[in-house]
This record gives sequence, C-alpha cells and structure tokens, in this order.
Amino acid sequence: MLKQQLNFKLSQKLSPQQIQLMKLIQLPTQAFEQRLKQELEENPAMDSGKDNADDYDSDASVQDQEYDDYDNDQINAEDINIDEYLSDDEIPTYRTQANNYSGDDDEKSVPYASGTSFNQHLKTQLNTFRLNEEERSIAEFLIGSVDESGYIRRSITDILDDLAFTQNVYTTEEKISEVFEIVQQLDPAGVGATSLQECLLLQLRRKEPTIPIILAIRILEKSFEQFTKKHYQKLLHKFDVNEEQLKDAILEIERLNPKPGSSYSGSTKMIEHVVPDFAIRIVDGALELTLNGRNAPELHVSREYSNMLKGYKDSKEKSKSQKDAVLFIKQKLDAAKWFIEAVKQRQQTLFVTMNAIMHYQQAYFLSGDERKLKPMILKDIADMIDMDVSTVSRVANSKYVDTPYGTKLIKEFFSESMKNTEGEDVSTREIKKILETVINEEDKRKPLTDEKLASILKEKGYPIARRTVAKYREQLDLPVARLRKKI
Repeated sequence: MLKQQLNFKLSQKLSPQQIQLMKLIQLPTQAFEQRLKQELEENPAMDSGKDNADDYDSDASVQDQEYDDYDNDQINAEDINIDEYLSDDEIPTYRTQANNYSGDDDEKSVPYASGTSFNQHLKTQLNTFRLNEEERSIAEFLIGSVDESGYIRRSITDILDDLAFTQNVYTTEEKISEVFEIVQQLDPAGVGATSLQECLLLQLRRKEPTIPIILAIRILEKSFEQFTKKHYQKLLHKFDVNEEQLKDAILEIERLNPKPGSSYSGSTKMIEHVVPDFAIRIVDGALELTLNGRNAPELHVSREYSNMLKGYKDSKEKSKSQKDAVLFIKQKLDAAKWFIEAVKQRQQTLFVTMNAIMHYQQAYFLSGDERKLKPMILKDIADMIDMDVSTVSRVANSKYVDTPYGTKLIKEFFSESMKNTEGEDVSTREIKKILETVINEEDKRKPLTDEKLASILKEKGYPIARRTVAKYREQLDLPVARLRKKI
C-alpha cells in the first residue's frame, strides 16, 4: 500500500546582507574602524570625509536629470537610478541628527610604551657577573626558562638533560645549582624561584634583618603550610611570640610580590586599552547619552564613479567594454549603498539599545549605587525597543559605556532576579553588593562562614541558601572564611 504524505516546513534564512549587519553591530568602536578602513580600501566606489560634499550639493539636480533611467537594450543590465546612489548618501542624514554622536570626533591614538623583554632585561644583568663560557650558557638557558610570573618551574634534572640535547652543553647538577643562585640574585627580587615559598624567602633575605623580617623568614622556612592556612594560634605557640609580633611579621610577608615577573614594566605583554562606545553624563539632573563619534563616519559615493556613469550616458556609441564597465560600476555602487545604509542602521541600533538600558537603569546611573541596579535580562530591553534578543546581546556583550562612575562593560548591567521577603524582585547584583559589603565590614579575627553570611542576608530580607552564598562569594573572588582571617 502506497502512502503519500505532504509536509510543509517553514524556515527563515538570513540574507548575506543581514548577516553582515549583525557582524557590524557586534563590533566595538576600534574593531568597527578597522572594518570601515577595510571596506574603503576594497570598494573604490565609496569615499569618506567632506572633501567633495560641496560639489555634490551643486551638481545634485543635474545628476538627477541625467541619470533618471537607462535603456536596458543599450547596456544589457538592470536600470540604474543614480538617485539611489548619490542623492541620499552625499551627506548622510544620520550625521546631522541631534544627540547621537559625541562632539569630540577627533581620533586619538593611544601610544604603547616600547622596551626590552623581561628575558632580555635579565640577560643584560648577567654582564655584572664574572662568568665563564659554560656558566653563561647555563645562565642564559635558565633565564630562557623563566615564565611570565618570574618562576623557573623545572627540575634541575630536566634542565641538565635539555642543556645536553638542545644546547650541546654537558655539565653537572652541582654546576647548575651554582648558576641557579646567580640567576636568583637578579632583579626583580624573587625571580628564578622554583616555588612560592622560595620566591618570598628570596625577597625577605634581601631586606634589612629587622626583628619582624627575621621572624617572617623563620615562619616561611619552618611553618609555611601553617602560614598559608592561617593557623595563627599554632604559629604563636610554636615561635613563642605575642600577637603584635606575629602581626608585624605577617605584614612584612604580605608586602612581598608573589609574581615578580609580572611587575616588570618592559614586559612584552600588551595592555588592552578600552575605547568607550557610549558616554552617559548627568546634565541638570537628567541623563544624557552620546555615541562615540568614531561610530558615525561620513560616507558617500565616489565622485569619480559618478563621472564614469555620466561619461557612459554622453557617449554616442556603447562598446561591449563600456557596458561591462557600467555593470562593474553598478555592482560597486550597490555594495557602497548597502554598506552606508548598514552603518546607519548600526549606529541607530546601538543608540536605541543603550538608550533603553540607560532609562531602565536610571536609578543607578543617577546615583552610582550598584544596589539600585534593577533585575534586567536581554528580553526586557528587546521588548522595549522591539528588536530581537540576539541583537541586544550583540550590543551588550562587546560594548563599553563611559559613566560618571567609570567605564563599564554593558553586559554587567544585566542580572537575574529573585524575590525578597517582601515579595519584591531584586537584582542578584544587589545581593552580591550587600554580600561584599558584609564581608568587608566583618571582624577579620573571626570572619563569617557562608552559613552565617546566609543568615545575615536572610535578616536583611534576602532569603538565599548557603550554597548560593558560596557561589556569589566565589564570583566576587572572595576566599572562604578561614583564608580571610587576620590577626
């Protein structure tokens, strides 16, 4: 028996242009500028700047008359209406709209400091030691093994084998240990250590041997594990000192740098500079939003390309090469027109989305108090501006806003909600802020356990479980009670 069945399937596919627009919206300011530069280089039919704006204004009516239509038989292509390519895009209207771009349109470049690498800095210091050829080879190999934090995390046996196989240097473990001590004399203090304990001791031994320093060295040498676990009562008993003496010794240890390599200013690691995409200011008690002017470039169709079309129109005989050229010009004009429109849509999308976020979180932006951040999810903003959640996500995930309280990543304003004891929706950000405040104000001699913190939050009207407190505490990068203890 044959069965005939008809299925209907409805699917929605994004056009290449829509995909490109989504990608443009996702780009932060600096990346957008690079994308714009690339498009200008690849499409000669598009120009930037005001150089030809006056010429366009004066010739617009003439162009409108000359290029109203073309004969399909003549060029064997679609009609080309030059109005679509020139009139609307000569001076983009979105550049003249009020309150949507910053008045500070000058592009400012941030210089990066140049310098020698960390390893080169260490190798240069070897010149202050008298080393024979073998010792220098070993020392340079050891320096090459120093990681970003300033440690050498390899055993002497491994180093011995690598020296033989890769450097053709045959030596002994005793000689490597001798050169190790030389490398550990280099600056910054603590470099070349094989462990945190050794790193801290190397730094302490370079200091003037005061009573607190001597006690700190003894603690690290003989009771490092008890120190890391903050078993202060055991330390008081073992070293027969009072609380004040132990406190002074621990203070000396806390002043040390556990990662001496990271403090070197000539490190090759580049610092990322954030360019805010928006700015929010308080003017006469009201919030004012501006979009970074670098997101609103001046774009128009190339004057040269419009002249090429005019030349084709004026010519009496149309050759095949001319027709091919016109088709190429049309393709580039279409691409330029679409990109200019996409830039306009990107700017409008960014501004509308951030404007909705600003008004939704008005209480926070007026006060700077994170406890006033309302619960807000992507759908809340998407519903306000009648856009897709994915569009709001693209704006929030990669954009920064300059506020009176510092530069913030927009996605940080989003948070889930929970109900307090009065049945009101409160932001999880608000709870985290209160939790952080409670921990900062606790007695460090007797820090609060997660169970006690949950009890305190419940008293304040936030009924959350101990495990939730632990999760929020970890998200705030705060250690457990035992590790927050101080003497």
